[in-house]
Amino acid sequence: MQLPRSRGARRRRDRAAVLGLSPVPLVTPTADRRPPRRVLTGTVLDASPHLLVLRTPAGERRVAMSGTTSVWHGGRADLAALRPGRSAIARLAADGLAADRVWVEAARVTGTILARGRDALEIDMGPHRGRAHVDLPPAALGQVLVRHPKLEPGYLADVICVRTPDGPRAVRPGTSQPGHRAAHPPGPARGAAIADPVHGTATWFGDAVATPGLGAAYPAVDAEGDAGGCADAPDGCAALPLLSLGSEIRVLNQCTGHLGAVPVTECGCVAARYCDRCVECGTSPRGRVAELTPAAFVGLGGELETGCFNAFLFHGAGGGQEARPW
Repeated sequence: MQLPRSRGARRRRDRAAVLGLSPVPLVTPTADRRPPRRVLTGTVLDASPHLLVLRTPAGERRVAMSGTTSVWHGGRADLAALRPGRSAIARLAADGLAADRVWVEAARVTGTILARGRDALEIDMGPHRGRAHVDLPPAALGQVLVRHPKLEPGYLADVICVRTPDGPRAVRPGTSQPGHRAAHPPGPARGAAIADPVHGTATWFGDAVATPGLGAAYPAVDAEGDAGGCADAPDGCAALPLLSLGSEIRVLNQCTGHLGAVPVTECGCVAARYCDRCVECGTSPRGRVAELTPAAFVGLGGELETGCFNAFLFHGAGGGQEARPW
């Protein structure tokens, strides 16, 4: 069977990179390497100024709180946000003794706008994630419009939300809206070589309930055979090698230096439609190289409300050193 032109071109680039048939530029990250931070994800059982108790997949876990612990619940919040039954993601400080940040009911909705009402958006999040009805209150609408000027059907949206019993409520934009329509994303330049590492944007997806644990949605999962890719996924803006579900990628946060190995758990066909940049600690090249689960994103030094970090993605044995266990 003849491969589609775009996928066939990518396979030729992959083959050239592996066999050394053409020069592949190597970008040398300058950030110092640090191991990932410890992260606990679960449901709040109890909270006090000194202790947070979570029910996690591994059982009940207790996390020390301190006077410097920061709580987010749609913005800066206090301990009252840590109500029993709410989902929470706690990142421990570098010394591992107490939580330095806790995010409560954080969620993200990314995809193609299907409809816009006076105070809501209907968004198609892709074949793996279904659709979402996002409440868009006036307090968030102004912020979203600054970075998403085309809230119209057919364009892409990316909003940071708070989970509520009625569904996700937008609080701010995740990144700036790409100027192109969702159905016509620009791909990598014809003949673009695949570097190792690839430099681009890392974002996060889902929430602590729907996407627990460590994982990544990768924009270039192979659609051939049993690799697990989506047949209609476009070529992303960043030139990436084709991988299979279960592959391991190493992600380096250029802003903080945290390096970690993450398994590919989902086809990132939605991420491949975004040709945007991250402007944290400089400006990244265009293109998303990985969408991480909330725990992986936070463990690598990301801030959920910020939405992205500049990343280097190692798809070979690179990274300068072995990524340490989480």
